[in-house]
Amino acid sequence: MQIHSATPRERALTIHWSDGTETDFPYLFLRDNCPSGFHPQTQERLFDLLGVSEDLAPSDIAADGETLTIDWAVDPPHRTRFEARWLADHRPGKRPPDPADVPSESWGAEFLERLPRREATALAADPAAMRDWLIELKRYGLTVVTGLADYEEAGVEFGKKIAFLRRTNFGETFRVETKPDPNNLAYTSHALALHTDLPNQETPPGFQFLHCVRNDAEGGGSVFLDSFRIAERLRREDPKSFALLTSVPIPYRFHDRDDDIRIDRPLIGLDERGRLFDVRYSAHLMDAFHMESDVMIDYYHAFRKFMSATRDPADRISFKLGAGEMAVFDNRRVLHGREAFNPATGHRLLRGFYIDRGEIDSRIRTLSRDLG
Repeated sequence: MQIHSATPRERALTIHWSDGTETDFPYLFLRDNCPSGFHPQTQERLFDLLGVSEDLAPSDIAADGETLTIDWAVDPPHRTRFEARWLADHRPGKRPPDPADVPSESWGAEFLERLPRREATALAADPAAMRDWLIELKRYGLTVVTGLADYEEAGVEFGKKIAFLRRTNFGETFRVETKPDPNNLAYTSHALALHTDLPNQETPPGFQFLHCVRNDAEGGGSVFLDSFRIAERLRREDPKSFALLTSVPIPYRFHDRDDDIRIDRPLIGLDERGRLFDVRYSAHLMDAFHMESDVMIDYYHAFRKFMSATRDPADRISFKLGAGEMAVFDNRRVLHGREAFNPATGHRLLRGFYIDRGEIDSRIRTLSRDLG
């Protein structure tokens, strides 16, 4: 979009665009974002906002369609130049373009037929394929990577091609298999109810990668559910319960011999635009509620309604991962669980790790930039 003209006002500059629209840019915003105020290599801001007066105003303005030039009434004189494209992308009240801002698309049992499956070698070799897969992962919250090499580190090596791994109290990676002295139900052969991992953390891990190394035992199918689908339904059908689940903090706690990690947060989180942002759901790791009793009665009704929805077969999918396959999913959106298995019939080993959401977003942005 081009600049048609610019009109100075009392505390802002009105840009008249070539399409007939106009935007008011506060003078302090324009001075604060002058390109000369950023380090040329790091692009970090060097300009000190308190170095200019709050009633800052221009002495001269020129616009030629592609460029806006502002001379400021300051001593010493200062000139600011903006490209029209930058101003159009950064209009007040408008978010700048972000290739990682991917709207979620919720799903139910029908998703199993179109569950994205992508081959590991092809993703690693093609930056465009990697970017498109990461965008797909953000959109649906669940994909499967296939064709991993037949050794335990293959999934980890693939993950490190994306970003660094998130370390937790379980380590940088973890092995999901039966253990003689488990500190988590995942290390048993019992069925695991649907849940998100580590809701007791200040910031739960973002995306979880579960690489199936061996899965010879009878049973042990993986179960997934898109919690955004049931949260959206609850918002439509029972606004009071939805409001409780998004506003009342509840206690989550993990503790063993070495750690005692706990936090109080709402079950459903919303972003600044009111969109679903994340879900913390694990009946295993919820501590005793401590809200007021009159709130608790209504809260239990809302919580049971959410819990009941996670049991509906119409909203969940299940499948058995084979050796060399890796389920990748948004741990703060997609609930996961496991069917019981019989360890006497074979070995079941999954190697897991996490990569935080911010690292996935960063990778989408850098790949998009490099691909033009």
